[in-house]
Amino acid sequence: MYLVDIKSGTDTSNIKIRYHGVMDYLAAWHAMKDFTASRTEVTPDEIWLLEHPAVYTQGIAGKPEHLLYSNGIRVIRTDRGGQITYHGPGQIIAYLLLDMRRLKLGVRELVRKMEGAVVDLLRDYGIDAEGSADAPGVYVGGAKIASLGLKIKKGCCYHGLALNVHMDLVPFAAINPCGYSGLRVTQTRDLGITDEPGMLSRKLVEKLQIRLWVSQAV
Repeated sequence: MYLVDIKSGTDTSNIKIRYHGVMDYLAAWHAMKDFTASRTEVTPDEIWLLEHPAVYTQGIAGKPEHLLYSNGIRVIRTDRGGQITYHGPGQIIAYLLLDMRRLKLGVRELVRKMEGAVVDLLRDYGIDAEGSADAPGVYVGGAKIASLGLKIKKGCCYHGLALNVHMDLVPFAAINPCGYSGLRVTQTRDLGITDEPGMLSRKLVEKLQIRLWVSQAV
């Protein structure tokens, strides 16, 4: 794991960008909860960039029927919003640990900014993508390329977004992704983008910075 500080576009402290490499889901989840529980009004915001070993995560209101069959991959019921999704190697995870009160952000606005960061990233590669008001996430030609889920506690958030880059998409067939039967999924490699997760992680965090903080200074 290594850390990079990026200046915020607001008058808050530096934003800490942490690159964790491959990290077990439960370890990351518990670390996010501990960070959020211990933060104060002056704690700097952080973004954690990482990948998970193969795992399904089920949102707090998730319905078990969206797991269509067991394939041996662990299923974890977590505290984020949303239904079931799959995480695995070759997928970028960006966890946003933000003081939303300090940033003056509502949940809907934050979701739109997260989606916008992915759309901006893909646009740089000539890919047309869009968010959805009805089903949060980012889509290319109707296929989902990024999923979102957040937990809000005492005005602060954790969890974040997952962008499919260069991964095995077969495990998605065992679920209704994000609760939608027949929803197709795609990834950047299948769209002709050859950059690997490390490069795309760095570019994604730049887009998140622009969307989340530069706009606050306007």
